Amino acid sequence: MAVGIEEVEILKPRTDKREYRRIVLPNRLEVLLISDPETDKAAASMNVSVGSFSDPDCLEGLAHFLEHMLFYASEKYPLEDSYSKYITEHGGCTNAFTSSEHTNYHFDVNNDSFEEALDRFAQFFVRPLMSPDATTREIKAVDSENQKNLLSDGWRMAQLQKHLSADSHPYHKFSTGNWDTLEVRPKAKGLDTRHELVKFYEKNYSANLMHLVVYWKESLDKIQSLVENKFQDIRNTDRGCFHCPGHPCTPEHLQILVKTVPIKQGHKLRIIWPITPGIRHYKEGHCWYVGHLIGHEGEGSLFYILKTLGWATSLSAGEVDWTYEFSFFKVNIALTDAGHEHMEQIVGLLFKYISLLQKSGVSERIFDELSAICETIFHYQDKIPPIDYVVNVSSNMQLYPPKDWLGASSLPSNFSPGTIQMVLDELTPDNVRLLGAYLSWCQGKPRRWRVV
Repeated sequence: MAVGIEEVEILKPRTDKREYRRIVLPNRLEVLLISDPETDKAAASMNVSVGSFSDPDCLEGLAHFLEHMLFYASEKYPLEDSYSKYITEHGGCTNAFTSSEHTNYHFDVNNDSFEEALDRFAQFFVRPLMSPDATTREIKAVDSENQKNLLSDGWRMAQLQKHLSADSHPYHKFSTGNWDTLEVRPKAKGLDTRHELVKFYEKNYSANLMHLVVYWKESLDKIQSLVENKFQDIRNTDRGCFHCPGHPCTPEHLQILVKTVPIKQGHKLRIIWPITPGIRHYKEGHCWYVGHLIGHEGEGSLFYILKTLGWATSLSAGEVDWTYEFSFFKVNIALTDAGHEHMEQIVGLLFKYISLLQKSGVSERIFDELSAICETIFHYQDKIPPIDYVVNVSSNMQLYPPKDWLGASSLPSNFSPGTIQMVLDELTPDNVRLLGAYLSWCQGKPRRWRVV
C-alpha cells in the first residue's frame, strides 16, 4: 500500500517561508512534514490520542506512567536512558506530557544528528522494551513528580477542581499517579503493574491514533523518505478515540464555595462555570470574545474598578480544562490584603459586569476589531523554537482539519452573536463554583450556597 500524499491547503502566516506537506502512511499514521532551510535545530513531536481519561479505575496514573516508561529503552536500543543521553550529547532536549485525552512526546537536536535521534524516537512506538527492572524505578519517579506537585498551588487547585466533580466521570480521576495508585493498591488487588502497563500500551497505542510532526532543514522529499522508513512499522489496530459524553459537574457540584489554604503567600479568587466547549465553535470564537471583555483592563472594565479600589493586582479570564464534550470558563483574580476583606463585593461586581454584558448584546464592531488583531498577530508572528512549534502543531492535528493546523482557534472569523450570547448566558450565579484562598466571608453568602 502506497503512502498517501494529500495536497491540502494549510493556512500559514504570510511571512512564513517554510514548506509543508501532509502524508498518511499505510498504517494510517498522519504526518505533517516541515522543511525549514534556515533552522539550526531539527525537531519532532508525536501526539497520541490517549491520555489519563483512559486510565483503568484501579490504576490511576497509568497513562502518565507509560509516558515515563517509553523513554527508557526499546528492543533496538536496549541500553536504558540511551535515547535521552544521545539527545543531550547532540545539543538537544527531550520531554513529554500527558493530558486528559492525549500524550505528547517531543525532542529537538542538532541538524546533523537528527536521523539517528528520530530512529531512537520512533522505537518508542514500534517496539518499546518496558523492562521489569525499570518499572519500580519509574513508579518512584512518578511519585517524586507528584510530591513536587504537592507544593504547587496550581497543581493542588487543579486536583481539587477534579475532586469536586462526579466520581463516575474520568475527569474526577487522579491523573498523575503516585506510589499508592501504581504500586500499593494494584498489589492489594493482585495486579502486576508492568503486566497491566503492557496491556494498556497494546490496547491503546495504535498508529491511527497518532499524529506526527517532523521539522528539519532538508527537503520535503528527504524528510518524507526518512519518516516512511522510521515509522511504517508502528502497529495499527484501528483503535477508536476515547469519548466520555456529559459534563463532570452535576447540579450538586455547583453553587459551592471552596475554602483553601495556599502554599504561597497571597490571596487568589477563582470563579468557574461549566460551559459549552469552545472547540465546537472555534471559528466563532465565543469563549475568546467573552474572555477578552471580562479580562479587559482599560477604563470602565471590571479590573480597572478593582484596581482603583485597591482590591486586585491582576485579573484574567478564559476557557480552561476543555475537551469536545465539556469545558470550564474561569476568572482568576489576584487580590490584595484589602481585596481579601471584600471578596463578597468583588464577586458581586463581577456578576454585575457579566449582567451588563448579557443585556447590552454582542457587538459586531468589537468582534471585527479583535478578529483583525488576531489575523495581524498570526500573519506577522515571530518564529518560535522548532520544539515548541512541533508540539503546538501536533496537538492541533488531533483537533482541527488540516487547513487550520497552524492557525487553529487563534483566527476566529465567523461572527455569530447567538453563539457568543449562549456562553454569556451560561455565566450565572446558579451555574458557578468559587474557589478562594483564606475565604472569610461565608457568613454573608446566599442561603442556597454550600461551603466545602
